[in-house]
Amino acid sequence: MEMSKTALAIISLISLAIVHHAHAQDSPQDFLKAHNTARASVGVGPMIWDNTVAAFARSYINGLSGSCRMVHSGGPYGENLAWGSPDLAGTAAVKMWADERANYDYNSNSCVGGECLHYTQVVWRNSVRLGCAKVRCSNGGTIISCNYDPPGNYNGQRPFEFVSSS
Repeated sequence: MEMSKTALAIISLISLAIVHHAHAQDSPQDFLKAHNTARASVGVGPMIWDNTVAAFARSYINGLSGSCRMVHSGGPYGENLAWGSPDLAGTAAVKMWADERANYDYNSNSCVGGECLHYTQVVWRNSVRLGCAKVRCSNGGTIISCNYDPPGNYNGQRPFEFVSSS
């Protein structure tokens, strides 16, 4: 009996740690840090959290929680969406987008070998206000939306400019 109580206590602690860890990666500061790390790597200044942009993200993805279909809002902001199951952390979503850097060719300003437009939105130099939200879907999945103000990814424009240091 003593062993069962100990095992149950350990399992409970591990479960709490996992839940805390997942939620600890979904705060505004976590989203900002993940974005700003990617931006700094190409010399782009940091973003700030914007509650209005975040409220838009929250309102929109609350409406997606039933279907959990990744459909862009068509709203006034730039937007990245991510889906995961069962509990995608916000920082993991931003990492997925930032990892698309491998598919972005700066010289041709295009995606080569795969998707890169999530990445270019993350590092878009003129996007300076960020708002993100996460919701659990009725099917058990998780959907995350990050919105960017002003939006990026304009055809013919580069997300950032490399400055050569001579």
